[in-house]
Amino acid sequence: MSGGNSITKSTSTLFIFIFLFVSIQAARPPFACDQKDRATRNFPFCQTNLPIDDRVRDLIGRLTLQEKVKLLGNNAAAVPRLGIKGYEWWSEALHGVSNVGPGTKFGGEFPGATSFPQVITTAASFNASLWEEIGRVVSDEARAMYNGEMGGLTYWSPNVNIFRDPRWGRGQETPGEDPVVAAVYAERYVRGLQGNEDGDRLKVAACCKHYTAYDLDNWGGVDRFHFNAKVTKQDIEDTFDVPFRSCVKQGKVASIMCSYNQVNGIPTCADPQLLRKTIRGGWGLNGYIVSDCDSVGVFYDTQHYTSTPEEAAAAAIKAGLDLDCGPFLSQHTENAVHIGILKEAAIDTNLANTVAVQMRLGMFDGEPSAQQYGHLGPRDVCSPAHQELAVEAARQGIVLLKNHGPALPLSPRRHRTVAVIGPNSDVTVTMIGNYAGVACGYTSPLQGISKYAKTIHEKGCGDVACTDDKLFAGAVNAARQADATVLVMGLDQSIEAEFRDRTGLLLPGFQQELISEVSKASRGPVVLVLMSGGPVDVTFANNDPRIGGIVWAGYPGQGGGAAIADVLFGAHNPGGKLPMTWYPQEYLNNLPMTSMDMRSNLAKGYPGRTYRFYKGPLVYPFGHGLSYTKFITTIFEAPKTLAIPIDGRHTYNSSTISNKSIRVTHAKCSKISVQIHVDVKNVGPKDGSHTLLVFSKPPVDIWVPHKQLVAFQKVYVPARSKQRVAINIHVCKYLSVVDRAGVRRIPIGEHSIHIGDAKHSLSLQASVLGVIKS
Repeated sequence: MSGGNSITKSTSTLFIFIFLFVSIQAARPPFACDQKDRATRNFPFCQTNLPIDDRVRDLIGRLTLQEKVKLLGNNAAAVPRLGIKGYEWWSEALHGVSNVGPGTKFGGEFPGATSFPQVITTAASFNASLWEEIGRVVSDEARAMYNGEMGGLTYWSPNVNIFRDPRWGRGQETPGEDPVVAAVYAERYVRGLQGNEDGDRLKVAACCKHYTAYDLDNWGGVDRFHFNAKVTKQDIEDTFDVPFRSCVKQGKVASIMCSYNQVNGIPTCADPQLLRKTIRGGWGLNGYIVSDCDSVGVFYDTQHYTSTPEEAAAAAIKAGLDLDCGPFLSQHTENAVHIGILKEAAIDTNLANTVAVQMRLGMFDGEPSAQQYGHLGPRDVCSPAHQELAVEAARQGIVLLKNHGPALPLSPRRHRTVAVIGPNSDVTVTMIGNYAGVACGYTSPLQGISKYAKTIHEKGCGDVACTDDKLFAGAVNAARQADATVLVMGLDQSIEAEFRDRTGLLLPGFQQELISEVSKASRGPVVLVLMSGGPVDVTFANNDPRIGGIVWAGYPGQGGGAAIADVLFGAHNPGGKLPMTWYPQEYLNNLPMTSMDMRSNLAKGYPGRTYRFYKGPLVYPFGHGLSYTKFITTIFEAPKTLAIPIDGRHTYNSSTISNKSIRVTHAKCSKISVQIHVDVKNVGPKDGSHTLLVFSKPPVDIWVPHKQLVAFQKVYVPARSKQRVAINIHVCKYLSVVDRAGVRRIPIGEHSIHIGDAKHSLSLQASVLGVIKS
């Protein structure tokens, strides 16, 4: 009987498996160009051997106007007669596959995805290869979820806006305040997401957002839906457009998203100068332009930019908008054609851009499992290697701000009992910031520290708002008992988030009082760990000798607690650098977020923004970050002069060289770079990574930056050893500056190059040999 029962059970199990397999196959939403569908498989747009342009042209030529307009929104409708199924364009992958957009969902075989540190933390690593590797891992998981019918292939990430004002609630999503860092991040993360495939194929389609001069959500009664950013041509070219240009030209991104705000009176999603002329014409976007969600509706309903919805739809499409996140274009475009203010051919042009991206993704190539990434599945999401990369990214992004004594690293032998205190001491979801999905799992700071020492845990505050001191006594008592005290304080999404800009830079509520009282009571070293997306004025802690160490962790991702503990106990030597300036609270006096000017105006009391243009008091400067070892940087070899040849089409006259500078467009320097050989010595006792930040001070002029980052590089140097590094600085891109008219120029004269304490003087000279005489 037992044998018979065994056979019956096996047969039943096999039957159930076959039933489930067939059910899953039957439930799977069909894809375009199914080779089993005789009605559609022979259409030219399904023939993978044809050029994509030909396939796109064939498909659009088969669509009716009614079908076309239903493809203009993120929730694109199906076209059953052509075998085309509906598609949700909106998915997010800011620092891991997210469920913020409706295109991605978690459950079943995909309960979560690897949640990397928030972008501002990852940017602090200044490690471009790490940024690209994270993108590669995220796209592996995205493709796996697509194969499992849980996600799309178009991801509206990364956010490469400049972190202009320290109060911005979304600054956490960005690579920081420096346009060069943001530009390199954009290029490398997009490369990781999209893959480096032969030809034009895409692994997933990335999207750089939000174009342009978008960095205010809701401050002082002004929100992003009503804000008109008044920006000079100089600041647009010099700051705000830099990462987007890199995203398109170097990263080859498949999409750009226009923003909610107006720029100089015109909604960005209705501005042909920005969309059609700059993004597509000037930079050569090979892809589509999408609106931020309901931006077209916003500039009609809220900004009252047009008189009718049809005029709004026509304005957006004529400007170069290809896809609407929202229903507005699908609802009003057809009537815009009927009343004669929009030609159907304009819709065809825009649809060609979206359909071409879908074809480059393989969405019209038949069964996904037979394609290049068809093998990716549940085992490729939340894999041990991916989760370890999340921890390593957090380690590299953590910044050591202060180490008096030195108080750090802590010793498991001497500090056997650690008081772990603070509202962020045992958090999980807080660590992943915004635009995150469902993490694979979490290691909180308390859990991480518990692997190194016995812990006494007290929150001290009920949450980061810390509205009272009711829990102070327990925290103070814990500090008295322990060999060391770690306070994990800071912010969370209740303080800074999308549509939630900060009102100030100080720690919320009674947090400062808690830190001070615990520090007085602690019998051992005190370390302050800060979680935040933006800068915090902790001048009091920096000046307090009882607080030996201060560490900024940003929002360190799912494994943030492990990374924090590894840094605190010396298993990892911190090498992160701040990607944004930390200002004192007083910086904000009389400085509205709505003032967009980057450069200071002393006559008006305007302080300027970011390290490039601000020269006042600081809490910590851009690029600040300490180590447990000591690095000495020296310049081994570098040229003292460099000739910049002028293009033979231009003469040596005032239009080419004025104010001792050369127009970049008049110089033959597309391939000219300066190579500097740098020796980095680790003279301390611990192996470590050092970030080389290379700054240039251009020849003095009132409109150039005080200094600007021109290159950066991460180098690993073992203890008591030396590494020689070659740094290349592209002259046109990085040694140029922008004049008041928005023209990029190369200053002639002495450029002072700074790498740590090392300085070098480089003289740029104009070469007029071979110039055609006028």
